[in-house]
Amino acid sequence: MTKRLTKIGVNPDFQELSSFVHELPTVFETGGKVIYKGRNELKEFDVEGKKLIVKSYQLPHLLNRIIYNFFRASKAKRSYSYALMLRKLGIGSPAPVGYYSTGSWLLFGRSYFVCLKSDCPYTYRDFEKTVFPNQEQILRAIARTTAMLHENGLLHKDYSAGNILFRTIDEKVEVEIIDLNRMRFGNVDIEAGCKNFERLPGTHEMFAILAEEYAKARGFDVQTCLKLIEQAHSLSD
Repeated sequence: MTKRLTKIGVNPDFQELSSFVHELPTVFETGGKVIYKGRNELKEFDVEGKKLIVKSYQLPHLLNRIIYNFFRASKAKRSYSYALMLRKLGIGSPAPVGYYSTGSWLLFGRSYFVCLKSDCPYTYRDFEKTVFPNQEQILRAIARTTAMLHENGLLHKDYSAGNILFRTIDEKVEVEIIDLNRMRFGNVDIEAGCKNFERLPGTHEMFAILAEEYAKARGFDVQTCLKLIEQAHSLSD
């Protein structure tokens, strides 16, 4: 009989949810409300008066199952650890609750990441269908958040419209970043930083606002940033 190996982490701030995290494979298969199902699957749960989002990651291909088992942290653990890191730096991300991964002595199996459901009702993608009265304020907040990531040596490798959440509360814009498992660490120069905007759709006017605020936050030339952002966007189309 093959011995199963599990790796579990629970945020000390959410010890009351420890039993939920420890039973993730079972509770995910038998409960929750599906909110997305594709390569990975997302479900929403109500537990102990809290709304939780659980992400179940697709079973990796054979080589990666060996790599994750011995050499690299699972996507779930990375998502958990990076969310803690961002929040410690003052960068918004839904509060991480825990992670669970399982496998055998040789092969990595499935992994699950749990966080609180974000209070942000919108993503950057909503700019395509909604005209927000404070659109410029929102874009500037997103640019500042991006600059904070880069100034701290963090480059989000899946920085797409669906992974940037926001809301306006008391005339202040709050931004949260999700889907953190693909993060690169190291110096982020002006070229790499501006290229990071390439998957965010927008008009010239929107890019001009993003470039101005990003450049201001990082001490770069505004026109250079705008040129690099638009160049990166045109190459990605």
